[in-house]
Amino acid sequence: MSVASLCSVPSAIVQHAYTLFLFTKSDIKTTVIPITFLALASAPHLDPTHILQTAFWIWFHVLQFDVSNQTLNPEEDEQNKQDRPLPAKRLSLRTALILRWCLVPLCWALSLWYSLETLYASIALVAFTILYNECATHAGHWLVRNTVNAAGFASFEVGATLVASKDPAYLDLTAILSVCISAGIFATTIQAQDFKDVHGDRAIGRHTLPIVFPAIARHTILVDWVTAFVFVTLALFVSYRFLTFKTVPEDQVSFIGIMFGCHLLTLCPVIIEFTMFDLAAFPFVPIRGNVQMM
Repeated sequence: MSVASLCSVPSAIVQHAYTLFLFTKSDIKTTVIPITFLALASAPHLDPTHILQTAFWIWFHVLQFDVSNQTLNPEEDEQNKQDRPLPAKRLSLRTALILRWCLVPLCWALSLWYSLETLYASIALVAFTILYNECATHAGHWLVRNTVNAAGFASFEVGATLVASKDPAYLDLTAILSVCISAGIFATTIQAQDFKDVHGDRAIGRHTLPIVFPAIARHTILVDWVTAFVFVTLALFVSYRFLTFKTVPEDQVSFIGIMFGCHLLTLCPVIIEFTMFDLAAFPFVPIRGNVQMM
């Protein structure tokens, strides 16, 4: 090998690395960073040496998803996202498809290096990727699309939380609840990303919520905010009454406000009980603490 060829190797490596980055560029802020923080916060026993490993595990699986997604309809990206690798002609569609399927066993090998449980999360994520992309769930009914999206994000979060832990073979109750709550948020708000793509989605026949229900879709984002607003407003109202009105009859009225709030809060255990109704059905996610596996 000539000296010139050797000198070109670092440049080629940088070019290929940048191509991989371009596949995932739009998801760094929306997926890699948020899920990394969730995993670090939810890990039962965080291992500081695994912080960068957690971010890399997430990014590598995002790469697997994005290459799959961007090889489905590269013509669409030529119009709207010309900096992506395929419309920018940084590699051919055939090469991208080879990369797409090579990434699957690589993701599984990386996950198995941590634990079997992490491998299960990776397998689930790949399955949801195929369901969403190759099986065209992304172009199907908005409810199915939202559900698959949420399940995919949950797989991301389970795997990432396992990687972040000192023992990547179990999740405690806090971690499981974090993933369940996060999945619920994604299932009910993921349509927010569809508003900016409504023209392109309509052109290729997708049935996203903003297209199917254009008048209602924007108001669905308010559901979670309104729920939170009810509790915050009640708390502020009761606090204001106790600080302002100080007679016995007025305190009785304020107490009624607290009792009303307590009745509202009784909904929370019901939701948690529903979420955790059958953790014993998932033996690969052992739980520590006061919860006993059957």
